Formats: sequence, structure tokens, C-alpha cells
Amino acid sequence: MRKKNLLIVFALLFSLFSYTMNGQTKIKNNAFKAGEKLTYDLYYKYGILNMKGGTATLNTEATTYNGKDGYKLTLHASTSGLVNSVFSVNDTLTSYMDKNLVPQLFIKGASEGKDYTRERQLYSYQNGKTSIRSIRYRNGDLSFDENITTDRCTYDMMSILAYARTLDYSKMQRGDNTQVQFISGKRLVNMYIRYMGSSKMKVNNGKTYEAIELSLMILDKAFVDQEEAMRVWITNDENKLPLQIHTNLKVGEMRSVLKDFSGNKHPLN
Repeated sequence: MRKKNLLIVFALLFSLFSYTMNGQTKIKNNAFKAGEKLTYDLYYKYGILNMKGGTATLNTEATTYNGKDGYKLTLHASTSGLVNSVFSVNDTLTSYMDKNLVPQLFIKGASEGKDYTRERQLYSYQNGKTSIRSIRYRNGDLSFDENITTDRCTYDMMSILAYARTLDYSKMQRGDNTQVQFISGKRLVNMYIRYMGSSKMKVNNGKTYEAIELSLMILDKAFVDQEEAMRVWITNDENKLPLQIHTNLKVGEMRSVLKDFSGNKHPLN
């Protein structure tokens, strides 16, 4: 039960294209602001077992990186109870982006079971190309240190959330797909965000919200069902807050349910 899948998701939910410069799309952000904080309950389902398994928080802060004002997104996820005794997870993912939501730096610290992984991805932009230096240490040993170059807009596990939250779903028909590229370790991975229509969704603060339903196709071997690796519900308003996330794992299913939120840019529906 790897939390990697969940983090990719959380890390899936947040951006729209305006115009391109230096190989990376600049984005007009009207979905979130600094000071937003989201809290989730995590559940794990396997067979007849369906239990609460931990919590996750996603914070957005104002920051300055390389002399540019921007955002710092931090996701922390940890297991608890019976799930923690089976496979403990204590992960923190941090992404720095400028005000146009162009990625600058991604850092991951993951304690999963008996293993500890430290990862860093540094972005640079020149001559219409995106260059990413990706470095990973596992249990203190270097796993890889590689440079990846692409001419496509590319996001990490956190900045890709900004992408999903700024898409204009009001112009989509059921079944429409949006393709996006992100980097996982030293691999460039394709993901398709499929619009599945609107519905209502009740979350753990006891309230029901108008929701947009999305199905995520992730072409990565970490997911058993790549055609529908995740099912996601976000608020059907300008915030596009992630309400629930269902992830199919190699063993069972992980479900993330919004429990609390504050600092949202717009009133919720």
C-alpha cells in the first residue's frame, strides 16, 4: 500500500494554459491564494475491511524563490491506527512555483515502512526548453542524479495540482480529455484528465457540495488500472477544492475525504 499513488493525486489536483515562454506554460491563477489550508481523512479498503488510516494536510504559502515572488505548496501525509501498523507512512512533499505557477523546485521526503527517500527536482528554462535535474537518495545511498530535457510543459507531483485546479471544466463535454505531462522520479509521465460531468458530494465536515467528477488516466506502472487510476471530485466553483479522491492500489483502495478547509480564495458553492 504505497502512499506514492495518493501523493501523485494530491499532488494531481491543481492549473490552465495562457501562453508559453521558455518551454513552460504560464498560468493565470484564480483558484487559490496564499493562506489556503486543506485537511483530509485517509481511508483504506481491502476486501471487507474499510478503515480510517491517517490524515493529510495541504498548505499554500507566499514565498520568494530565486528572487521571484510565488507560492510554496506543502503536502504532509501520515498513516495511523491499524494501517500504520501494517505499513507506516510519513511523507512531506514541497513545491515552489512563481506567481505564474511555473515550477521552480520540488522536494520530497518520504518515510515508508523501513525505507527513507529524499528527492529533489530543480527546474531551469532556456531556448524554449525545460530542463530538470532530478536527484534521489534512498536510505542514504544515491539512486540517481540525472538531467531531463523536454520541450513540453512539465510539472512535478505538487505543481500539477495547480494545473488541474485552473482548468475551465464549464466548456467541456462528458468524456473530454486534457493531457498533461509531469515528472515522477526520472521519468516523464503522461496523464489524461477526463471530465465525467457534475454531481453532489458529501465530505467529512458534514456538508454536501456541488461537484465536478474527474477520471484520471495515469500511464505509470505504479497504478494497477492505468485507464482509471483515480477518481476525483472537486467543488464546482471557482475554488475547485478537491473533495474526495479514490485511488486504486495494487492491494485495495485508498480514499481521501476533505475534513476541513480555510483560507480559500472564493466562497464555496
